[in-house]
Amino acid sequence: MAEISMPTGFGGLMRYKEEYDSKLKFKPEHVILLIIATIIGIIALNLFL
Repeated sequence: MAEISMPTGFGGLMRYKEEYDSKLKFKPEHVILLIIATIIGIIALNLFL
């Protein structure tokens, strides 16, 4: 039988940045308000169009 060779791993030696720093940061309250505003806008468009 042919010997199967598995690729060697890095064993956790490679480290990735733990936290991604985004240029756009939103508070959770702002995201919820944006979702509510979008829902209200869609309902308003459905009523008037």
